[in-house]
Amino acid sequence: MTARFFQLFTGVFATAVSCQPQQSCQPRYEKVVFVHGILEDGVSFEPLRLRLVNHGIQCHVPQLKPSDARDGIEQLAESLKEEINKEFGPTDRFAMVGFSMGGLVSRYYLQNLGGAERCDTFITVSSPHHGTNVAYAYPGKGARQMRPGSPFLKDLEATEDRLGDIPVVSYRTPMDLIILPTESSVWKRAENHSHPVILHPLMLYSKPVLDDIEKRMVIGKKGA
Repeated sequence: MTARFFQLFTGVFATAVSCQPQQSCQPRYEKVVFVHGILEDGVSFEPLRLRLVNHGIQCHVPQLKPSDARDGIEQLAESLKEEINKEFGPTDRFAMVGFSMGGLVSRYYLQNLGGAERCDTFITVSSPHHGTNVAYAYPGKGARQMRPGSPFLKDLEATEDRLGDIPVVSYRTPMDLIILPTESSVWKRAENHSHPVILHPLMLYSKPVLDDIEKRMVIGKKGA
């Protein structure tokens, strides 16, 4: 019952956030890939996706399985690569937005599977770049990889130079109850922004967060 109520609430909230009249602007990037978090299917990207589609940007939201990452984040990154190649071909360029665990899946793809060669900008929202203590409460390989100090996270840190000159932005909320400590979303490689959003999943429904991401994706929008 609680889960259904939350889904209904976020759905109504998403409509309120995304259905405001938006002036169409010239896209800075023609294509955007969204990478969802653990136990998700990408629906939470809908408010942002609708905004970008309004500007003529092609958006792709792969549904990565198993969504609990039981087989490891590397496996999800391999699937992500296949989905991107299927949707956009093997060479088309794109911007990438990863939410929560999706930021780590994206990083593995970019840093270890050649994705950085075709990515123009990379944005993470509430991603556990340094792990989260909440991962100790969940089983599976992916959860173990998201624990602070894991070999997986150390490898990502050691290979982040493979991102080259890609602009990177990381958004977080100091009120996050999923990414603990909340400072784990602060990434030295990135331009970091903090917004006081009350819940982890509501970061993708926060108007200030969506406004800022949208401005980065288009040319000519005020503040871009």
